[in-house]
Amino acid sequence: MDYIQVFAERISQTMSMSDAYILILSAREQRKEVPILIGEAEAQAILLAVEGRSARRPLTHNLLSSILDEYMLNLKRVTIDRFDEGIFYSSMYLYDGFSEKCFDCRTSDAVVMSLLQGCGIYMNSNVFEETSMEQGALEGNLPGNHHPVTHPADTLAVLEEMLRECEENEDYEQAAEILKRIEQIKNSL
Repeated sequence: MDYIQVFAERISQTMSMSDAYILILSAREQRKEVPILIGEAEAQAILLAVEGRSARRPLTHNLLSSILDEYMLNLKRVTIDRFDEGIFYSSMYLYDGFSEKCFDCRTSDAVVMSLLQGCGIYMNSNVFEETSMEQGALEGNLPGNHHPVTHPADTLAVLEEMLRECEENEDYEQAAEILKRIEQIKNSL
């Protein structure tokens, strides 16, 4: 199967369901995008990951990310493999230094984990063609609030500013976490 890299672009809240959001994934070289319906918790987790912030207590995705780090498991990539009856099916590929294991997961969880761990998101090219539309086709048609999911370069600038603030405030624990995220993003570019 052929896969193409996609990027989280933005999130919009739907008007029809108050706890539902639409995540837009795009393939920049193709100038097309794919809308994916996600829940409120996943939308919040994506936005927190992009902004380099965390909740007062670890969210499930943060907990899983911490476990991966502690046990030196590397999230190599996430894939969106198929689309069936309105549902996207995804996988996460973990590497333990010896072998790679594939785990079935929800697409929204795969996207959050890719952002937290700094790995790429890849979509089956047939699924992309089946579910994509021209870039910007939804612009005027998505009701509600729109939250851009910034690109790595934009995220780096925000994280570097947060790092400076942490260092000025002598919050070295938070600074170490931010520095780790900066390194993950730079390694994935």
